[in-house]
Amino acid sequence: MDDFLQCNFCGKKKNDITILVSGINSHICDLCIIKTYSIIHNNHEHKTINNKNYIRNYKPKKILSLLDEYVVGQEKTKKILSVSLYNHYKRIFDDSFSSSSYKNENIKLEKSNVLLIGKTGTGKTLLAKSMAKILDIPFSISDATSLTEAGYVGEDVESILTRLLQSANYNVNQAEKGIIFLDEIDKISRKKNNPSITRDVSGEGVQQALLKILESSIVYVPPQGGRKHPEQKMIPINTENILFIAGGTFDGIQNIISKRKNETPIGFYPKKKTNNTDEILSVDLKEFGLIPELIGRFPIVTCLHSINRIFLKKILIEPKNSLIKQYKKLFHSEKISLSITNEALDIIVDKTMESGIGARGLRTFCEKIFMKYIFDIDNISPILNIDHKMVSQILCHS
Repeated sequence: MDDFLQCNFCGKKKNDITILVSGINSHICDLCIIKTYSIIHNNHEHKTINNKNYIRNYKPKKILSLLDEYVVGQEKTKKILSVSLYNHYKRIFDDSFSSSSYKNENIKLEKSNVLLIGKTGTGKTLLAKSMAKILDIPFSISDATSLTEAGYVGEDVESILTRLLQSANYNVNQAEKGIIFLDEIDKISRKKNNPSITRDVSGEGVQQALLKILESSIVYVPPQGGRKHPEQKMIPINTENILFIAGGTFDGIQNIISKRKNETPIGFYPKKKTNNTDEILSVDLKEFGLIPELIGRFPIVTCLHSINRIFLKKILIEPKNSLIKQYKKLFHSEKISLSITNEALDIIVDKTMESGIGARGLRTFCEKIFMKYIFDIDNISPILNIDHKMVSQILCHS
């Protein structure tokens, strides 16, 4: 019976093979195993070389130019992220410093996590997604609002590493060099004057649990989530080289800054409150509800400025993936040429400014305008021109 066994890959019979490994319904010889390992190993080496070439070719100014294609304004924040991304690549891929005079001094480049602060619609999440488009390493976005302490209803803190592991196709080596964007981090601030006698499991408890992940440590991660599959084998992940970028609106921190600067509105002629969020200090974040240990793990803090009318209009038409370009592509797929007048764009921008929800409001009003034409797309002429009168009529009746 064994004489009829053969390798399902190369077709060699068992008598001509040194080792034949049997599976459920197939077999593979030792030679094919060696070839398979060689293919996988060469592919990994090729990807590593590409990553090293990437960082040598893409300096911070080049990364900034790539971010400019997707994000309008926020120049200071884009420069900071460009440098952070460059340093991250340099730290994990580039070994050029190993042959320098620092080779025997045991000097190791450490990571610097980044905290983004800005009102809703200023581009925090967009910056993260834009970075993901230009990266060649695993990248994941997690929402801090769903996190709770282990043992309570909600997601474990380790779930943010699970998402990164999934984006790396469960390649631990690649995941340990990735980047995690933690959105809405201000929602886990410590609850002040909380009359409840229960633990702050979604606030300070989450911050305490995040400390070991943000710092260099080995965390055991459930590949499919911790609570639903308690029998699964845990995967150890070293977070030493994982870069964390956190973002949040920190609504109300402006009042904390004004209080610190003694700008409280008292008297007949009160001082005008400052609108300069660049003056945020560690004490302000502590007063807001972040614990000092967490603040210390984000050495880089940058603020995104509110978007004015000029930038809103640029966001609407200029970026590589702007809303107007998206709708033009949608209508083009139906062989319809779409054009919209400058006055019509101004109305959309004005309505968005009135809404007070930042750049996200652009999509809200664009959906109201174009929904009518998309619904009746079969009866639209090959050339669709939308002017300010049509926009005003639609928005007035919506």
